Amino acid sequence: MSSLFEPFKLKDVTLRNRIAVPPMCQYMATDGVANDWHRVHLASLGRGGAGLVIVEATAVSPEGRITPACLGLWNDGQAEALAPIAASIKAAGAVPGIQIGHAGRKASANRPWEGDDHIAEDDPRGWPTISPSAVEFGAHLPKVPRAMTLEDIARVRSDFVAAARRARDAGFEWLELHFAHGYLGQSFFSVHANQRTDSYGGSFENRSRFLLETLAAVREVWPERLPLTARFGVIEFDGRDEQTLAESIELAHKFKQRGLDLLSVSVGFSTPTAQVPWAPAFLAPIAGRVRNEAGIPVASAWGIDTPQLADAAVRNGELDLVMVGRAHLANPHWSYHAARTLGIDRPSWVLPAPYAHWLERYAAG
Repeated sequence: MSSLFEPFKLKDVTLRNRIAVPPMCQYMATDGVANDWHRVHLASLGRGGAGLVIVEATAVSPEGRITPACLGLWNDGQAEALAPIAASIKAAGAVPGIQIGHAGRKASANRPWEGDDHIAEDDPRGWPTISPSAVEFGAHLPKVPRAMTLEDIARVRSDFVAAARRARDAGFEWLELHFAHGYLGQSFFSVHANQRTDSYGGSFENRSRFLLETLAAVREVWPERLPLTARFGVIEFDGRDEQTLAESIELAHKFKQRGLDLLSVSVGFSTPTAQVPWAPAFLAPIAGRVRNEAGIPVASAWGIDTPQLADAAVRNGELDLVMVGRAHLANPHWSYHAARTLGIDRPSWVLPAPYAHWLERYAAG
């Protein structure tokens, strides 16, 4: 049995294998509400054989959306629309997860295929953005955000808690906090975005404070028996990588101490000038270092799109879970084909029982 197809147990949740579908923004919601597109899209991924399917970045407040078409969880109506999606993922045999976050200074943007830039100031679809400091991201996102007050920080933290509570009540069994990719959580930690001089800026301890406080607050309402995870950019590829990675590993250890169950390792994307060394599975060795030095289970994505790469990352002890994103968009049954490629006995049983039955019957003649 390939390591990739061994079950993975975290708290009271057991995934049928080590394959996860990561959050992939669809930009198809209206007023933050999921619709038929999300139901069809996510149900198809659930029945494809992966152990975990995580719903795309879901904003904890209207200002926290990346675009006007992003999902939200700031009201009960949005939670009601997501509940049947969680149920459909579970019915297909996968564990339903959801990622909640706040886009910070990268908010109020056009959808990628409509420009991927900040919405014009005179466009009524846009809104003011906030961030730890009044520092713009730059490049295609030039809008200068408003520096957050202490009251803003407390409010956003409460928004995360409220969204987590709604995710729990909607039936999700895996929660991921979005602390990566230059969005609000990452911006507090990043020296590129955070120029504060109070208790939320400057030192490592201060730049970590918002993330740790938010994690602790969410931990209070998220059931102890269910996995609480985070996606975090541990490296920026900005010329100070060893320092950033060392701090990130220390922060990962603090995350674990405060109740985080798994860290999804990613890139910070806090500056448009980063020189990311794109290559197949390029983050796997870095994730393995986080896993070993912080003593926390890890997942990662980025360029792990072949069964051989995915299996090797698990087998080598670099990853506990492999996040396979775009390959699942091209083929929702990627897990089944991975099992066949890796020579798993009766690979069709990776799929839900009705599919497995007919595929095995056909194979037997």
